[in-house]
Amino acid sequence: MPVGVIVDALAVVIGGIVGAVAGKKLKKDFIDNMNLILGCCSMCMGVSTIVLMQHMPAVVFAIILGTGLGLAVHFGKLINKGGLALQKGISRFVKTSSDVPEAEFEATLVTCITLFCASGTGIYGSIIAGMSADHSVLIAKAILDLFTAVVFACTLGMVTAAVAIPQFIIFFILFLLGGPIYNGLDLGTNTYIINDFKACGGFIMLATGFRMCKIKQFPVADMIPAMVLIFPIAIFWNDCVTPAVNMLAGMVH
Repeated sequence: MPVGVIVDALAVVIGGIVGAVAGKKLKKDFIDNMNLILGCCSMCMGVSTIVLMQHMPAVVFAIILGTGLGLAVHFGKLINKGGLALQKGISRFVKTSSDVPEAEFEATLVTCITLFCASGTGIYGSIIAGMSADHSVLIAKAILDLFTAVVFACTLGMVTAAVAIPQFIIFFILFLLGGPIYNGLDLGTNTYIINDFKACGGFIMLATGFRMCKIKQFPVADMIPAMVLIFPIAIFWNDCVTPAVNMLAGMVH
C-alpha cells in the first residue's frame, strides 16, 4: 500500500486548495517571507543529503552531464509546456487567473512542478517505500509540501493542487519499481549507490531552494536527468575508476 505516496499527494491537493481560496487574504509580505523560509528548508534538506555522497567526482559528473543533457534536449521547456497545459486544463473548470507577470508565473510553475514531482527526497522516498514499506521519508516531505503548496497556490492558483496528479503517478511508479531496483542493484550491499543518488537529489533540492528564495534561477528542471545518470556513473566510478586510482597510487608509493 503506497501510504506515503498518497499522503504526499493529498498534502499538495489540500495545500493547493487552501492557498488558492485564502491566498488573496494573505498579505504579500507574509507570502514572501514564508517562501523564503520554505526555500531555506529545501536548501537545508538538500545539504543534509549532499553530505551523504561517497563518490564526489561521480556525483558532480552526473550533475554536469545530466544538466547538459537536459539543456540540450530542452527538458526544462518540456516540463514548462506540460505545466502550462495542466494550467489550461484546470482553467476550464476553475478560474486560474493570476496577477503576476506571465514570465514569473511560468518560472514559479516550473519550480513548483520540480519541487513536488522531481525532488531527490520524493524520488528516494518513493523507492525506499517500495523497497521496505518505510514511508517516513515521504510523510516528512508531505509536511513541507503542505505548506509549500499553500504558498505556491497564492501565485499559481488551483493549478498547484493539480500538480498532485503527475506527482502521484511518478511516485507510484517509483514505488512499484522499488523492489526490482533494490534487488537488481543489490542496494542492501552497495549502499554507496543510494547515498550518491540521494546526494544528486540534494543538489537539485538546493538549486530549487535558491529559486524559491529568488536568489538565482537555476535550471532545476534541466537537472533532472542527472537523477538517472547517477546510477551507472556511481557504479562505474566505484568498480572501475576508484580501483584504478588506488592501483596507480600504490605503484607510485
